[in-house]
Amino acid sequence: MLEKVGYTMGSDSNTRLSKMFGVYDRDAGLDLRGTFIISPEGRLMNSEVNYFNLGRNIEEILRKVKANIYLAEHQNEGCPAKWQRKGDKTLQPSAKMVGRVFYAYEP
Repeated sequence: MLEKVGYTMGSDSNTRLSKMFGVYDRDAGLDLRGTFIISPEGRLMNSEVNYFNLGRNIEEILRKVKANIYLAEHQNEGCPAKWQRKGDKTLQPSAKMVGRVFYAYEP
Protein backbone atom coordinates (compact mmCIF):
# COMPACT_ATOMS: atom_id res chain seq x y z
CA MET A 1 0.00 0.00 0.00
CA LEU A 2 2.78 2.49 0.83
CA GLU A 3 5.39 1.05 -1.55
CA LYS A 4 5.14 4.00 -3.94
CA VAL A 5 5.67 6.75 -1.34
CA GLY A 6 8.57 8.82 -2.67
CA TYR A 7 10.00 10.02 0.65
CA THR A 8 11.33 8.52 3.85
CA MET A 9 8.73 7.68 6.46
CA GLY A 10 9.27 6.71 10.06
CA SER A 11 7.46 4.06 12.02
CA ASP A 12 6.54 3.82 15.68
CA SER A 13 5.31 0.23 15.70
CA ASN A 14 5.81 -0.16 19.46
CA THR A 15 4.04 3.20 20.15
CA ARG A 16 6.95 4.34 22.33
CA LEU A 17 7.30 7.76 20.69
CA SER A 18 3.59 8.46 20.38
CA LYS A 19 3.12 7.66 24.06
CA MET A 20 6.12 9.81 24.99
CA PHE A 21 4.65 12.77 23.07
CA GLY A 22 1.15 12.12 24.38
CA VAL A 23 -0.53 11.51 21.03
CA TYR A 24 -1.42 7.85 21.40
CA ASP A 25 -5.16 7.25 21.73
CA ARG A 26 -5.37 3.98 23.65
CA ASP A 27 -9.11 3.51 22.99
CA ALA A 28 -8.70 3.81 19.21
CA GLY A 29 -5.27 2.15 19.12
CA LEU A 30 -4.12 4.99 16.86
CA ASP A 31 -1.95 8.07 17.04
CA LEU A 32 -3.37 11.56 16.80
CA ARG A 33 -1.65 13.73 14.17
CA GLY A 34 1.20 15.31 16.07
CA THR A 35 3.72 17.78 14.72
CA PHE A 36 6.72 18.57 16.90
CA ILE A 37 9.52 21.02 16.13
CA ILE A 38 12.60 20.15 18.16
CA SER A 39 15.73 22.30 18.27
CA PRO A 40 19.16 20.81 17.52
CA GLU A 41 19.73 20.92 21.30
CA GLY A 42 16.73 18.65 21.82
CA ARG A 43 14.37 21.33 23.17
CA LEU A 44 10.71 21.21 22.13
CA MET A 45 10.05 24.50 20.35
CA ASN A 46 6.52 23.95 18.99
CA SER A 47 3.90 21.26 19.12
CA GLU A 48 0.54 20.85 17.49
CA VAL A 49 -1.81 17.92 17.87
CA ASN A 50 -4.77 17.37 15.56
CA TYR A 51 -7.48 14.75 15.61
CA PHE A 52 -7.11 11.74 13.25
CA ASN A 53 -8.94 13.27 10.30
CA LEU A 54 -7.65 16.87 10.42
CA GLY A 55 -4.76 17.66 8.11
CA ARG A 56 -1.75 19.85 8.77
CA ASN A 57 -0.52 22.88 6.82
CA ILE A 58 3.08 22.43 5.65
CA GLU A 59 3.46 26.15 4.88
CA GLU A 60 2.61 26.99 8.51
CA ILE A 61 4.95 24.30 9.82
CA LEU A 62 7.80 25.68 7.68
CA ARG A 63 6.99 29.24 8.84
CA LYS A 64 7.34 28.06 12.44
CA VAL A 65 10.66 26.34 11.68
CA LYS A 66 11.99 29.55 10.04
CA ALA A 67 10.72 31.65 12.95
CA ASN A 68 12.44 29.41 15.49
CA ILE A 69 15.71 29.60 13.55
CA TYR A 70 15.41 33.39 13.43
CA LEU A 71 14.51 33.66 17.13
CA ALA A 72 17.47 31.50 18.15
CA GLU A 73 19.66 34.40 16.97
CA HIS A 74 17.28 37.21 18.05
CA GLN A 75 16.08 36.09 21.47
CA ASN A 76 14.73 39.50 22.50
CA GLU A 77 12.29 39.62 19.60
CA GLY A 78 8.99 37.91 18.90
CA CYS A 79 7.63 36.73 15.57
CA PRO A 80 3.93 37.54 15.14
CA ALA A 81 1.52 35.12 13.49
CA LYS A 82 1.92 36.69 10.05
CA TRP A 83 5.75 36.72 10.17
CA GLN A 84 7.11 34.86 7.14
CA ARG A 85 10.83 35.51 6.75
CA LYS A 86 13.87 37.44 7.96
CA GLY A 87 13.24 41.11 7.30
CA ASP A 88 9.56 40.96 8.25
CA LYS A 89 8.55 43.07 11.23
CA THR A 90 9.13 41.49 14.63
CA LEU A 91 7.91 42.53 18.05
CA GLN A 92 9.62 43.48 21.27
CA PRO A 93 7.76 41.44 23.92
CA SER A 94 6.60 43.46 26.91
CA ALA A 95 3.65 43.82 29.26
CA LYS A 96 2.31 46.56 26.94
CA MET A 97 1.90 43.96 24.18
CA VAL A 98 -0.50 41.71 26.12
CA GLY A 99 -3.76 41.56 24.18
CA ARG A 100 -2.44 43.92 21.52
CA VAL A 101 -0.10 41.75 19.43
CA PHE A 102 -2.53 41.66 16.52
CA TYR A 103 -2.58 45.46 16.31
CA ALA A 104 1.19 45.77 16.57
CA TYR A 105 1.79 43.96 13.30
CA GLU A 106 0.95 45.63 10.02
CA PRO A 107 2.37 43.86 6.97
